Amino acid sequence: MADYDRVKELKAFDDTKAGVKGLVDAGIVHIPEIFVTPVITENEFSAQNLECSDIVNVQIPVIDLEGINKDDFRHRKIVEEVGEACETWGFFQVVNHGVPQHVMDEMISGIKSFHEQPNDIKMRFYSMEPMKKVMFNSNFDLYQSKSANWRDTLACLMAPNPPTNDELPEACREELLQYSEHVRKLGHIIFELLAEALGLKPNHLLDMECARGHFIISHYYPPCPEPNKTLGITKHTDPDFFTILLQDQIGGLQIYHKKQWIDIHPVTGALVINLGDLLQLLSNDKFKSAEHRVLAKQIGPRISIACFFTTQLQPFERLYGPIKELLSDENPPLYKETTVRDYVYYYNSKGLGARPSLLHLRI
Repeated sequence: MADYDRVKELKAFDDTKAGVKGLVDAGIVHIPEIFVTPVITENEFSAQNLECSDIVNVQIPVIDLEGINKDDFRHRKIVEEVGEACETWGFFQVVNHGVPQHVMDEMISGIKSFHEQPNDIKMRFYSMEPMKKVMFNSNFDLYQSKSANWRDTLACLMAPNPPTNDELPEACREELLQYSEHVRKLGHIIFELLAEALGLKPNHLLDMECARGHFIISHYYPPCPEPNKTLGITKHTDPDFFTILLQDQIGGLQIYHKKQWIDIHPVTGALVINLGDLLQLLSNDKFKSAEHRVLAKQIGPRISIACFFTTQLQPFERLYGPIKELLSDENPPLYKETTVRDYVYYYNSKGLGARPSLLHLRI
């Protein structure tokens, strides 16, 4: 009976097409049962338990890309910093990355405008169909995950085969197009740095068509009346090559590092880079795809915009496995090959918080 009730509640929430913001606008003071995350203990909700550990106040690396092409010494230093961050953390922040501050500010403002427009306009984009190029929803894995998360999302496939301009929401159309072009260029620079950090030629990952697609997922986290009972996003890794994340100053993003949850504090002007499962696979575990999550908060809304470098569910048949140049008798392949599409399908079918999807490909 309980399972039936849960399905009924999920369907009722889905049918509103209003998302979590709809619940907040209705003035709820207790979160619906479908959002309650029972496995979380009070101690897990913050990084305060770090005070007793040897990694107090540890921060993910912040890498300055200033002068990346000025001289070989500066370039090599940046490559070394990127490599160390990828091996140790799987996360780093970049500053002086070439994306203008006003472009980032306008993107956050545009996404806020989309989510805060009248629901009858917003719901035109509402869909749970993963092949749609533009879709608004709350929890892509609503029916797969054990608990729903406290967030709404606008997802737009920006490359390859992007939607027409008219298919993008008017509230953030210009901002999306402008930001997408800037973040695409930065993505190419990051791919070159990652290749060099692996000891490969700069264009190696680009030649493998890793930068062929990018997908912009913009999250809106409304204030939560009971933030100790749910999460903004359940712990997960990303099923892509890497993600470029733009976040506002509210915070809430955490990375799981050395068996501790560590806050990733917003740095003004910075973008967060986190490696995805497909890069861990390509690097044969030299680089790591780190688990991360987002806490729910009583303040808000929090806005974050994640650009996933992936062809997502597009029908491309290229196989990706551990890069042959990195393999040897001492370092044999740890994973089977996969297409991006097959991997994303498998990942999506399980829902966030499940057993890591990469284990499915482990040899």
